Parts: sequence; C-alpha cells; structure tokens
Amino acid sequence: MRTITLLNMLVLMLFGLSLVGCSSKLPPPTQKIALSSAAINQAEASGAVEYAPVEMRSAREKLAQAQSAMNMEENKRALQLAEQAEVDAQLAEAKARTAKSQKAVSELQESIKTLKMEIERKAKP
Repeated sequence: MRTITLLNMLVLMLFGLSLVGCSSKLPPPTQKIALSSAAINQAEASGAVEYAPVEMRSAREKLAQAQSAMNMEENKRALQLAEQAEVDAQLAEAKARTAKSQKAVSELQESIKTLKMEIERKAKP
C-alpha cells in the first residue's frame, strides 16, 4: 500500500512539473514582428533602400525568417530574429539619414565656396 502512495506522489510530481514546463512556453512574438515590420517601413521611407541596401535586405530576410519560425511555433527563435530585423532596419535608417546629412553638408560647402568666389570677384577692381 505504501508503494502505491509513493507511486501516486511521483506521478503527481511529474504531472506538476510538466504543467510548469508548459506554462513557461514563450507566446508568439506577434507584437515584436509588427514592430520590426514598422521599423522596416520607416527605414524604407527614410531612403534606406538607396543608402543602406545591405542592411535593408538583412532586415527583410530576418523578418521573413521570424514569421516562418513563428508559424512553426519556434517562438524563441522568432523573437530573436524579429529583434535582429528591427535592429537592422534601425541601422539602415541611421545610415540613410547620415548619408543624406553628409550630402546636404557637401552641397552647403559647395554653395559657400561659390559665394566666396563671387564675393572675391566683385571685390576686385
């Protein structure tokens, strides 16, 4: 009779542990995937396709992999890929903004140079 009680306790403990394992399962990262998609759209709008094509391609590929992993219920992997896609998109956006700023600075420097030459030309008798 005592062995049955120990066996029952063991079964109950194993059942309890399996429930704990199930409750700690990561939920699908749908919100993170949506944020990553929004980051990619924002990067595209900032000109990242032209100025940071490698990073944009990487962001899109990782987002597609994240969606695929989520569909296969590999939620941890999906979350990691979605986070990486978001970071790649943010990097692409930053590179695009930097390139645009550098272009604007170059144009301003050229304008200043032209104005200086014009001033010097008019100042000479």
